[in-house]
Amino acid sequence: MFAVQLWMNGLNVVLDLWFVLGLGWGVPGVAIASLIAEWSGLALGLWLCRPAFGPAFAAARARIADAAALRLMLAVNGDIMIRSVLLQLCFTAFIFLGARFGDVTLAANQVLLQFLEITAYALDGFAFAAETLVGQAVGARAVAGVRQATRLAMFWGFAGAALLAAAFALAGGPIIELMTTSPEVRAEARIFLPWLVAAPLLGTAAWTWDGVFIGATLTRAMRQVMVLCVGIYVVALAVLVPTLGNHGLWAALMVLNLVRSVLMTRRYPEAEAKARALAAAV
Repeated sequence: MFAVQLWMNGLNVVLDLWFVLGLGWGVPGVAIASLIAEWSGLALGLWLCRPAFGPAFAAARARIADAAALRLMLAVNGDIMIRSVLLQLCFTAFIFLGARFGDVTLAANQVLLQFLEITAYALDGFAFAAETLVGQAVGARAVAGVRQATRLAMFWGFAGAALLAAAFALAGGPIIELMTTSPEVRAEARIFLPWLVAAPLLGTAAWTWDGVFIGATLTRAMRQVMVLCVGIYVVALAVLVPTLGNHGLWAALMVLNLVRSVLMTRRYPEAEAKARALAAAV
């Protein structure tokens, strides 16, 4: 699983840079990169799982039809879907409100959102790693393993975020010039570039916590946090956008990620408690 996620996210980042920055394909380039990475990940996963399609598969058929396991799977995926839909609604609101500031600002925001896409795809690898490692630790009923996996994922997540922030700070201007030829859009995007320098550092904890909570199958807690954060995001938009304009729009998005990080940090002990409860039940 770890190897598959590393492959998918690494390929996705490389293709994003090539398609978006090199070939200038913009949003369609991001979509095509994601499609190629996902299908290649499926192919790699099937190849790695080839021993499971032998006699072991016949022995596992009873587990596949386990009603309790299926209900748990549906509940977990339902929580993840609700979280994802709410997150997409937040970005949709961001784009919709950004359109009020004119075509130039709207175009600049779209350019800068590509920075955010690259950040999310690059740092999601650590979230996927956390998902795998924490899931293994919880399954092994190892509280220390959960703690170690979380610390490891967070450390490397913040290390990657620091590198991205430095890259955007140093090369953000030239990257913007590669993504648009409009002088007005370039100038406007540079004004708001500092928000994208801060975005990796403010968002990496939230993305990594998603992996920790999914790995521990605490998706209900993750969904509850997301619902609360959306409410706070709406309040931030209502307060910041009328007073700060497009800066307020970006600030509200940063507030969303920061609040998610804080609230999920407060609920992290539930992951260790789950491993501890499983160990006590043996």
